[in-house]
Amino acid sequence: MFITFEGCEGVGKSTQLALLKDYLKRTGQDAVYVREPGSTVISEKIRAVVLDPENSAMTAETEALLYAAARAQLVSEVILPALAEGKTVICDRYVDSSVAYQGYARGLGVEFVTAINRFALENATPDITVFIDLRPDGAFRSVSRDDRLERESAAFHDKVYQGFVAQSQASNGRFVMIKPEKDKFDTHRKIVDALRKRGAIK
Repeated sequence: MFITFEGCEGVGKSTQLALLKDYLKRTGQDAVYVREPGSTVISEKIRAVVLDPENSAMTAETEALLYAAARAQLVSEVILPALAEGKTVICDRYVDSSVAYQGYARGLGVEFVTAINRFALENATPDITVFIDLRPDGAFRSVSRDDRLERESAAFHDKVYQGFVAQSQASNGRFVMIKPEKDKFDTHRKIVDALRKRGAIK
């Protein structure tokens, strides 16, 4: 099973991933955990370039291509081999983020982002995408502003949210929309219940 987590900045996605990891460990369920961009030596180097605030001259096209390149390495080196061994893979962000951030917020369009990622995905399509459904202006934490994307305007991040919602509506049920609660454990229980119902976890 290939599970991805998506959400806007500051909505508690990383917290929920950590709680799910703890839950699966406690219940004896093994999984491979990766993040995008990153989780390979090459992909982490690309991550550093993409998120470096000093790279303000980076074009939207370059940004999208770098994300796709990092993804291609991760899919080939980690995700596909793990799935081939029958392991569950849980990924913090995936191609839906590229569509939302570069396709919608940067204005490159869904077709452009989809086309350049077709080479990267190699049929590694998520079975389930958990989306923490909270608008950026309702985020639980203040964004650190320590990377290039976090420094974008509120209008940019609102477009990101709109991009995720549009994808969820067109996903034929792949997206699991989770309205987060103030209590992180209540949100965690929602996610566990949803993944159980899909047969993704026990």
